[in-house]
This record gives sequence, structure tokens and C-alpha cells, in this order.
Amino acid sequence: MTAMSSAFSRFGRLLASDALMSKVLMVIALTPLAVIGSIVAILAYNTAEFSSKVDLIQMLSCSQWLPEEGVFGFLPFIAGTAWVTVTAMVIALPLGLLTAIFIAEYLPRRAYGFVKGLVELLAAIPSVVYGLWGITTIVPIVKEHVAPLLSKVLGWIPIFQVNVNLGYSVLAAGFVLAIMVLPILISISEDAISSVPRELKEASFSLGATKLQTIRKVVLRVSMPGIIVAVILSFCRAFGETMAVLMVAGNVAKVPSTLFDPAYPLTALIANSLGEMFSDPLYVSALATAGFILFTITFTFNVVA
Repeated sequence: MTAMSSAFSRFGRLLASDALMSKVLMVIALTPLAVIGSIVAILAYNTAEFSSKVDLIQMLSCSQWLPEEGVFGFLPFIAGTAWVTVTAMVIALPLGLLTAIFIAEYLPRRAYGFVKGLVELLAAIPSVVYGLWGITTIVPIVKEHVAPLLSKVLGWIPIFQVNVNLGYSVLAAGFVLAIMVLPILISISEDAISSVPRELKEASFSLGATKLQTIRKVVLRVSMPGIIVAVILSFCRAFGETMAVLMVAGNVAKVPSTLFDPAYPLTALIANSLGEMFSDPLYVSALATAGFILFTITFTFNVVA
């Protein structure tokens, strides 16, 4: 009887410890949701407070940024973000997809680990290092070589005209960002391409298709959902980058009209204004609104991905 009571006692303690562990794990699992919820709540509260004092339509359409006068025009920063992000994706997409195809379909297996490791190593480089590389290398190249060449050859296209050639520009920031998003784009795209069943490729070959035709007609079509996910996640990475863009974009609060104009993305605005915003509560709310815009767009694209 005593042994049975002892067994029941141990079983009860096990159940109690199991229930406790379940609750602990549940709290740990809910912690990220609580953090996200608190971020959204704080940003939404400040955005609502800001919109009660400033007309949102005017804020989004105004091109002037004069916080000391209570004028908060977000148009240059939204436009700068769009210009830099789109430029980065236009540069990164062909490079990333072609590299992913090469790694998955043409690269010898003995070199696969080495090349894949190099690609993933790019993701480990700090943003500030990319920014420093952009300042010392990309900006001078854009100023001295790329801008004169493209304006001479393609100057009849408005976006290739040179209004101000400082080197710090949409193109410089876009190129640096393109290199930064390549690891995400290449890795996810390569995984999607490599997951295409071998039987589908062999069936294509048996019908007389060449390797290139098989890649175009079979491999890319089957792997397209994964490639789309890679593109969306790369876009989010480019859209939310701060330090590298801050260092090479030029940070002029003006709507860019060409690739060689300086830009001022939203992320750079928030980072540059941290020292002065605390003197004005409305300024804090304005930057929180910028953060809310960034969060909403990146969160939406990540959910879609």
C-alpha cells in the first residue's frame, strides 16, 4: 500500500512538473508575440497622436521637412525609400537568380559547399562594413565613371540624366543594397531550384529538350513559388536597411528624379534624427509614424512571403 502511495505521489509530481513546464514553454512561446504587440501598440499610439495634430494627406504629399516649424512632409523620404529599394532589386534580381541557377544546375558538387559558404558569408558582414565599402569604392566609381558614361549613352532617358553628380546617390545606395540582399535571394532561390524532382528533369531530357530548355520550361516554372518568396524577403531586407543606406545615399530631403540624385530613405531619417527628436514630442510622434509605415509594409510583405 505504501509503495502504491509512493508511486501515485511520484506520478502526481511528474504531472505537476509537466504542467509547470507546459506553462513555462507557453510563456516563452508567447514572448515574441508580446514584443511584436507592444511595438505595434506604441507605434500605432504615436501615429494616432500625430495624425490628430497633422493632416495625414498633407503629411504624405508635402515635400518639406521643417520640424522646428511643425512641417513634417514625408514625401521625399517615401520616394527615396522607393527609389533605392527598386534600384537595389533591379540590380540584385538578375545577379541573384542567375547565380542560384548556376549553383543548383551547373556547379560541380565538389565546389558546392565552398561556393555556398561564400554566398552565406556575405550575410554575416556587418551593415556598417558594407557602408564603408560603399563610401570608399562605390561612390567614387559612380561619380567618376558610371554617371558620366550612363548620362552620355542613355542621357535621353530622364532617370539617367545627371542633375548633381556627388556620387552619393540612389544608384550607389541601390548597388550596395543589392549586394547585401544577394545572400537571401541566392540561398532561397537555390534551395527552391534544387528541390525540383529529378524525374521531371529526366522526363524533359527524354523528350529531346536541352539543359537550358529544361531549366527555362521545367525547373523555373516548378520552383517559381520559392523564387517569389526569395524576392519578397529580399525586398523586405532592402526596404528596412538603415546603416549602409545612411552612409551612401546622400541624405538630402528632396524627391529624387534620376538615379544620380541623392536620396533620403525613411530608415536614414529615423537614425539621423535620434539625437534631436526628444526635444519635441511632436517630432517623436512624427518619427514613430515613419516607423509605423516601415513596420506595416515590411510586416505585410513578410506575411505574404
